[in-house]
Formats: sequence, C-alpha cells, structure tokens
Amino acid sequence: MTAGSGFTFTDAENHDVPVGVATVVVPEEAGADARVSVTLSPTPAPSPSTGELRWSCTPAAARELAAALVRAAEEAENASAEGPVTVRADELRRGDVRDGERPMTVDGARTDGSTAHITWKSVEGRTWTQSYDVNTAITLRRRLPGTR
Repeated sequence: MTAGSGFTFTDAENHDVPVGVATVVVPEEAGADARVSVTLSPTPAPSPSTGELRWSCTPAAARELAAALVRAAEEAENASAEGPVTVRADELRRGDVRDGERPMTVDGARTDGSTAHITWKSVEGRTWTQSYDVNTAITLRRRLPGTR
C-alpha cells in the first residue's frame, strides 16, 4: 500500500526542492513498525559551511507537510499485516479502527442490553455515536489488544 503527496521547498542555495511523503507498508512491518517515507528529489547537496542538508518553506507549507506526515503515519499504523478482521458490535473496544475508505477509530463503546453504542472519531477529530444491534458485524482495519 502506498499513498503520497508532494510539496516544493527551497534549499540553502534558493533552488526549489520537491519533497514527497509516502506511506509504504511492507506486510512484515505493519502497524507501529511500518515506514513513512520522506523523499527529496533531487537530493540537495550538503551546505558547504555546515555539511547539513538545509531547506526552508513558508509556515503554510510546513503545516501542510506536517499534516501529510500525520496522515501517512496514521495510514501506516492502521495497516494490518493480517488484513481486515470482523467482530460483533458488542466486541468493539477503544482504539479499534474501522475498515473503509474513511477510517474511523472507536473512541468509546458500551452495551445496553441488545444494543451497542459506539462512539467513533474521524481522522479530522469529529466524534459521533452510533447504535448497533450487538450482533452487527463490523470490519476492522486494525484491532488493538486489550479490553475496553
């Protein structure tokens, strides 16, 4: 799985440097061990005075890069080496990530008789609660160990 986005920054010699952010998930390195790749193309030469690679950008571009890195990190963490798993709604627990085009995380879960009340949190930080029959099958992208 690979996702990416690109930005242009300026190096120490005032040349444009395309920067790319991509999530590359190797099955044996899923979850916390997955890699987020940041590439500079072409790679800038080290500064003669410091020997460091230096580049700069506007605050808006820095925020955009930071947001892309957060999205890539979440995608890498949410990737599962085993693939999606399906559980009953009453078995959901905080931290589980629902599979789908727009991943969402279980922020809270409680059961009231035959109804499971699940509070979801989106990547954007919005939360809402949905009620399900306890037997409803929910497909998860990532299952966290532990209990509610």
